[in-house]
Amino acid sequence: MAKIIYVVDDNENKNYKYNIKEDTIIYHFSINSSSDVEINLDKEDVSLYYYYNNINYDDNKFNIKVNHNKNNTHSELFNHGVNVFCNKLMYYVDGVVPKSSSKCICNQDNQIINMDNGKSTICPNLLIDNYDVDSNHSAYIGKFKDEVMFYLMSRGISREVAYRLLLNGFLINSDCIEKDKIKLFLDEIEKI
Repeated sequence: MAKIIYVVDDNENKNYKYNIKEDTIIYHFSINSSSDVEINLDKEDVSLYYYYNNINYDDNKFNIKVNHNKNNTHSELFNHGVNVFCNKLMYYVDGVVPKSSSKCICNQDNQIINMDNGKSTICPNLLIDNYDVDSNHSAYIGKFKDEVMFYLMSRGISREVAYRLLLNGFLINSDCIEKDKIKLFLDEIEKI
C-alpha cells in the first residue's frame, strides 16, 4: 500500500522537499500559488505518483525536480493547470537520472488550459545520464477542444456547466482522492 500525501496551497509561495523511501502518491492542489518542489527517490524499487493541479489567477511559477538517486526507481508526474485570466503560468519540470542509477522509469505529463489569452510555458526536462532508463514527457498548452464543448452543449448542457465538468475532470483526475481533504480546491473550481 502506498503512502498518500495531500497538500493544498492557497495564495502562498512555498518550498517542499520530499525524501521518498516507500511507494508514495502525492496530491498537490494549488490555488494561485507558486511552488518549488524537490523529490528525492532514495530507495531502490520505490515508486512515486505525483499529481499537481492548480488554478492560476496571477503570474505564478511551478518548479519540480525529481532525482532518481537509486536503481529501479519509478516516477510518474501529472501536472495540470488552468490559467484563468491573461496572466503567466510557468511549469519547469526536471526528471534527473544520474549515471549511477539504472533501470529507472521517469515520465511526465504536463498540461495547461488557458481559459483566456494567458501566457503559459511548460519546460519539461529529462536530464538522463544513463542508457538503461525508460523516460517520456509531454507538454500541452491550449484550450478545451471545441469539439468536446460542442458535444456537451449539443446534449443540452450549458456552456458554464460544460466548462465546470471539463475542469473537474481535468483537475480532479482520480476517483481515489478524499474529497474532504481538498474541499477548498473543489470550492475554487466552482468559482471559475
